[in-house]
Amino acid sequence: MATATREPHRALVVDLAELSADDIAAVGGKAANLGELIRAGFDVPPGFCVTTEAYRRAVRGSSVESGEITDAAAARAAVLAAALPEEVAAAVREAYGRLEPGSGPVAVRSSATAEDLPGASFAGQQDTYLDVAGIDDVLDAVHRCWASLWTDRAVAYRTAQGIDGAGVALAVVVQRMVDARSAGVLFTADPVTGRRRQAVLDAARGLGEAVVSGSVDPDHFVVDTATGRILDRRRGGSAEEAASVSDVQVRTLAALGDRVERSFGRPQDIEWAIGADGHAWLTQSRPITTLFPVPVRDAPLPAAHTRVYFCVSLAQGLHRPITPMGVAAFRVIGSGFLDLIGRRPARIVDGPGAFAIGGDRIFVDATPIVRSAVGREIMPRALDVMEARSAVVLRRLFADPRLSVLPRSRRRFARGFLHLAVRIRLPLIVGQAIFSPAAAQRRVRRLAREVRARDIPGGDIPTRVDGVVDLLFRAMPLAPRSLPGAVAGFAMLGLAGRLLRGSTQPGDLQAVLRSVPDNVTTEMDLELWDVAVRARRDAESAVALRTRGARDLADAYSAGALPAVLQRAMANFLARYGHRAVAEIDLGMPRWGEDPAHLFGVLSGYLRLDTDAATPAQHFAEGARDAEAMIDTLVRRARERSRVRAAAVGFCLRRARALVGMREMPKFLMITAMRRARAELVDIGVELAAAGRIADPADVFFLDFEETKRAAAGSDLRATVGERRDRYDAELRRRHVPRMLLSDGTEPEAVGTGSAPDRPGTLRGTPASAGSVTAPARVILDPVGAHLEPGEILIAPSTDPGWTPLFLTAGGLVMEMGGANSHGAVVAREYGIPAVVGVPRATEAITTGAEVTVDGAAGVVTHPSPED
Repeated sequence: MATATREPHRALVVDLAELSADDIAAVGGKAANLGELIRAGFDVPPGFCVTTEAYRRAVRGSSVESGEITDAAAARAAVLAAALPEEVAAAVREAYGRLEPGSGPVAVRSSATAEDLPGASFAGQQDTYLDVAGIDDVLDAVHRCWASLWTDRAVAYRTAQGIDGAGVALAVVVQRMVDARSAGVLFTADPVTGRRRQAVLDAARGLGEAVVSGSVDPDHFVVDTATGRILDRRRGGSAEEAASVSDVQVRTLAALGDRVERSFGRPQDIEWAIGADGHAWLTQSRPITTLFPVPVRDAPLPAAHTRVYFCVSLAQGLHRPITPMGVAAFRVIGSGFLDLIGRRPARIVDGPGAFAIGGDRIFVDATPIVRSAVGREIMPRALDVMEARSAVVLRRLFADPRLSVLPRSRRRFARGFLHLAVRIRLPLIVGQAIFSPAAAQRRVRRLAREVRARDIPGGDIPTRVDGVVDLLFRAMPLAPRSLPGAVAGFAMLGLAGRLLRGSTQPGDLQAVLRSVPDNVTTEMDLELWDVAVRARRDAESAVALRTRGARDLADAYSAGALPAVLQRAMANFLARYGHRAVAEIDLGMPRWGEDPAHLFGVLSGYLRLDTDAATPAQHFAEGARDAEAMIDTLVRRARERSRVRAAAVGFCLRRARALVGMREMPKFLMITAMRRARAELVDIGVELAAAGRIADPADVFFLDFEETKRAAAGSDLRATVGERRDRYDAELRRRHVPRMLLSDGTEPEAVGTGSAPDRPGTLRGTPASAGSVTAPARVILDPVGAHLEPGEILIAPSTDPGWTPLFLTAGGLVMEMGGANSHGAVVAREYGIPAVVGVPRATEAITTGAEVTVDGAAGVVTHPSPED
């Protein structure tokens, strides 16, 4: 074996046994993980690593080293054209001679510095060569592995993961070949359902590369790691052939994988081989990067208890992660809610013990609801309206014997509800709203003025931080007091539906809710449209919006240098709505008043709309007329049965229209309170950065309230912030966020239901806004900086009010989250655009530019399938 060194970053060749996770920069992820396996006592075929230093010497002076080449094919050609440095060839020759004195066969495999990492596996992106014998062929394989760093697929994967190709380098692992009787892949957690401690094993005769590449139909096993019981088996290949592994070997491999997972501290994707003597070897181990982290409760419970976690942030339209300060604010707001129901926590900043964090998203432990008789009656019905797909998943869990209803659950719910009803005077407010919607509106406006009037006391940083906490805590009770009016409105709609049973068609009651008055989100969108109208009429403003970028326009606005009409119109808009933003429930997100670039991008899009096309204001007015016409129609149908019924239907439907617009007010009040809280934290961030406690003022939002106080007291938290920012940036790239997770990692929605799938190219969801449209799709994961052409169908994971300005010119809407009365559905109806919500994995199934048909009444989306 080659002479080992304690400084892999300077060596050309290093023994695998000398490596650890600290050496990734020098030997890449694959080699470092193999070194960790050896150190932990696992059996790994012996070998050595040709380090990244060797690669860098080989490409030194070339256009690849300088970063001048951006074309993948040209980069590959440049690497292959580079001569193999003699010192590298000599080091490899010596190491190979020690490993295989008889020039025996080896495996030559790529090990990139951006490979087999916790956040990105890079599985299969670079090349592997098996059964390579003889030094000339080994050197050639090393050279070709280097070139594979620049394959089209590897470059595309790095780009998707946000990894800069200029700094990557490739090491190469050379290992003795195992004379494998069988080989394959072992996942220590189910990669489809996410269930932990459930091993999934694929095996085939011969080399494992056939399983990895998908060129054979492997034998498939699922094993309960805790008991060793084989839960599922499926034979691959010919039925006449014996299985490639015995049951004993399957259990042994599952137990081996469990040990590897415990050693690395997270689920692993393992490649293995069983030699002619029956001995099992590990040839690779890397993290399963696609698993969503199991949420961790703020108040831990015994691991044996199965818990159900519901993603609150996703249900609120927030697909992206939440900053640490945003999470801290949620905890304080949660404490405010607990106070309303008589269960105030000992420390306000701790929040509800049922809060759980996973993937920098906020979950809540919904197990008490699932195991409560009352919860099972109320929660799914509420989700039917707000997040229909989650209701389907939740009801499916009711059959799980681990989640059976607990005794006395009704009594506990009743105590909390009665305490809340008394605190917010629920019967009085509901009665007032039904009797006089105008009085309910006046009440809500008073609450808004009360929130805006609240301030934070001055003083040192700890005192001001406490003031922020107190503001958020005291604002929480105001939000529920604004909700009963909308609840009464939806109750009136439901009562009308009962009275009209048998007399309505699909979409009739939805039509009644088109263009409802007093919806603060709709009012905001229409006022932004009015800014565009004013700008279009002013030649200088119109030219600015059509020719300048959003960032340039935002900077000019901040400097007061925009054309006068546009400057004044935007100032007026921001005076009313500058506290709003995309992902606005996260206290760490900049408000539009701080950075209006997104709004200028939306305004530029508005100006691309054909001047002859109907305006959003016209759509809104038309929607109101259609709603009134539908009320008249439904009243006539009711009159056919009785005049009293007709009068009751008319009263209920008109009260519903007058009240449901207030559904946005609880959130609006909380966002209003957050404006003052965020402004104070921005000032605190400036002070902490000036004192050297954090690197940038915005870093204060990557701390929580208590940490901010510690920073003010002298703690240097720059390293903490750096780690959190790296994790946050990685989570921004996550495409899929589960609605629900079990505490064993299972995503209930991913577990098969046994129902027949729809035909390829058909997606189903919840009808949200009637109508049908066929147009090109535009998949948007984050609206900031997004480009949506007029008439395109917006495909989004979820939306909050910060997205809705895009709706004004969209031809249709498809959302992965949401129900018939979620934010997106309500606004889509008001603008008359067909919409389907609650469509699982729509952003993955549909690609930008694909011709998509949205049938908003049927809840069906059709798109080109891979078979087309």
